[in-house]
Formats: sequence, structure tokens, C-alpha cells
Amino acid sequence: MFRPPLSDPSARTRAVPPRSVLPQGTRPRAVRALCAAGAALAVAAAGTACSPSGGGADDDVYTWWDPYPQHADDSDWERRVQECGTEAGVTIERTAYDTTALTNQALLAAQEGTAPDVILLDNPAVSTLADAGMLTTMGEFGLDTSDIDENLLAAGVVDGEAYGVPIGANTLSLYYNADILDEAGVDPESITDWASLTDALEQVSDEGHGGITFAGIGTEEGSFQFLPWFWGAGADLRDLDSPEAVEALELWQGWLDEGYAPESVIDNSQNTVWEEFLTGEFAFAENGTWQVDSAEGADFPVGVVPLPGRDGGAAPTPTGGEFITAPVQSDPGRYEVTTQIVECMTTPEGLVETATTFAYYIPPTQAGQEALLEEEPDLEPWVEAVRNARGRTGDGLGTGYPPISEALWGAVQETLSGTAGAEEALRDAQSEAQSEASSETDGG
Repeated sequence: MFRPPLSDPSARTRAVPPRSVLPQGTRPRAVRALCAAGAALAVAAAGTACSPSGGGADDDVYTWWDPYPQHADDSDWERRVQECGTEAGVTIERTAYDTTALTNQALLAAQEGTAPDVILLDNPAVSTLADAGMLTTMGEFGLDTSDIDENLLAAGVVDGEAYGVPIGANTLSLYYNADILDEAGVDPESITDWASLTDALEQVSDEGHGGITFAGIGTEEGSFQFLPWFWGAGADLRDLDSPEAVEALELWQGWLDEGYAPESVIDNSQNTVWEEFLTGEFAFAENGTWQVDSAEGADFPVGVVPLPGRDGGAAPTPTGGEFITAPVQSDPGRYEVTTQIVECMTTPEGLVETATTFAYYIPPTQAGQEALLEEEPDLEPWVEAVRNARGRTGDGLGTGYPPISEALWGAVQETLSGTAGAEEALRDAQSEAQSEASSETDGG
């Protein structure tokens, strides 16, 4: 368990300290970038003029967009958002879109000058909107991000500037069925590298059980689930066909060939993986923080161990979760209240409330993590996993990540389906990613 509690209430400092509000008339650099790059936005609004965003005309109403349409007007999440508005002395008008529609709608709003005051974005989308010039940097906005864990903040950093604050993070670990492992004589603590995990899969298979299920689907979920093995081998997203990358994909293919993983992994989403695991037929499932509550309700005892690296230790896992961002507004005076709303969401106490509202978020600050562990000590393995996680758009990839990810999940699909070997599939993926990068550089 994580041990140091927040014994001193004064230690509960704000994750985002008090701000110095931009003076009236200041036009953040993001506005200038947006006007210069308006014609190049992914979603163009024909016939609209490029002007600073100004989505909230009513001083008492602040607009908020998020990717949670599953949380209705009577949900705990809606209550959480409205509480932050009440604390700031305003009403929040919340609109929810699915993740992809939210990014597209945000780009369109930037062109039309109708961006909301606050947008919560899936972390890989932050660099896309920052590149389009519609977001203020946190420095321009007057917010200090120094307390945010660097590995979590990195997903929102472009050219050294932070364009948002994570409201929490989730990531992946290895769930296990304790009954199956006991029957097969497998000690979960012995699973420390790829070899020991493969040995465990062989043992449970010999007892007539399914080994491991994971999501190899041809979407971002497939890349998300493959990255711990890819990174755990020492591979780099800028070099998809490296020997390390090939070794990681051959690991998955080997499990499939040996019958340790089911054929369904080719089409599995993360939800499907979890449904398979809950049948009680599999010893292991790769899945995320968001399944913690469901695991407690399973018909068998469930444990969690880190996803192992090839040669030992915990593999780096990708961070999931949303960033709270502040689009450029024509009236900088609105930023003061927006900052209060952001602060409400990102104090240690606020981060804990968000974490427990969603039942899967880990706060992105040490103070928030310690406060969460005071209330939920069983989440310690997940706190450690998030502390070791890595942003998908990190290493300077930014908007270069999506085409790399698409090429990667395509290689996973080709290999698991038997269309191509791992080496050939990854070589093609690297060529595809490089071609896409060259096309964007050339303006094609």
C-alpha cells in the first residue's frame, strides 16, 4: 500500500495555484495562430471569418463541452460540473459529444468564433486543437502546472507549452482470476517478465483453462492495448519495425498460435475482453482502471499485477483520460471565472471527487493521489501504474501520433489474422507512417 497520508490539512495545496489573470485586451498567442492557420483546419466552415473565439456571451453562463454523453443531466458527473459553476458564482451549460465528434465540433467552433469556455478532451486530441491554435497555453491562461505529474502532463505539451490540465488518468494492468491461478499452482507475484507470464499461461492451459485475453481490434483500442508490450520490449513509436517491436508482436502471435489466447482477440474491444474475463474461463485479462468496480462484483476473486516488461519490471503503459482546456476567448475577462472552474476540478479534493465520481480516474498530482489513497487504499496498484505510465503523444510526437497508431494497429491486425508475419507487417507499417509524415510535411 502507498503509505504517506495527507495528515496535515494545510498540505492540501491547490494543484493549480492562484492565477494572474490576463489583462483586458490581451490576445493570447493561440488567437494569432488560429487566424494564421484557419484555412488549414481539419474541419472548415465555409464563408466564416477568422475571429477570436467567444462562445459565452452571458457573463452568468459558462459553456462546457465534454466527451461523456453517457452521463445524463441527472448523473453524478453533471452534479459535479454544476457544483464547480456554483462555487464560481455562475451557471455551467454543459454539452456532451462522443470523443471523435467533440474534436471535430471544437475545430468547427474555432472557425466560427463560438468555442466554449471549457473543453474536456481525450488527451491525444489536445495537441490537435493546440496545433489548430484554438487553445490558450496554461501559462498564458495564468495557471501553474508544476504540481502535475510530468508523465501525465506530457500528453498536453506541445513545443514545451502545456495546453491543458489532466483531470485524472487511467491506464492498463493485468487482471487475474485467483481461483484459476490457485488451481494451476501459479503465484501471481512470480509474474515479473514475459517468460514467467508465458510459463503461467502454459500452466493454466494445461489445467484446461483459457490463458489470456486482450484487445487486438483495428482501432485506437488495439494500439492502446499493444503499447505496453511494444514499449516493454524497448521499442519506439518512431521506429515501428525495430527488432524490439517485432519481438513484441511475435509475443502476441505466439500466444495465439499456442492457444493461450483466443482467436477472438483479433476483433476484441476492451469491453469484449472484460466480458470474456467475467465468464471465469480466462486466467488473465489486460484491462484498465475503469473495471475496478466491476472486478469487485465478479463471481470469482480478482487480483491485479503490473503488465510485465520483456526483461522484468513493470512495462510502461499508455495514459488514458481527459484534459481540461481553455479555448481562446475574445473577452479575456472571462478567464478569471474559467480559472475558478478549472481550480475547482483540480484541487486535491476536487481530483478525488472526480476520481470517485467516475470510479476509475487516478488524480494527476501526488497530493491528489495521496488523498485518494486515504479514501481508497486498494487503488494503490493503479496509482503506481499511472505513475509509471506514458503519454501516447509524448516524445514530441504530438499530432504525428494518430497516423503512427493507425499503422501500428493495422500491423497487429495483419499479424494476428495470419495475413503477414510480424516483421513484414511492421515494415509496411513503418513505411506507411513515414509516407503520411512526408505528406503532411509537404502540405499534401
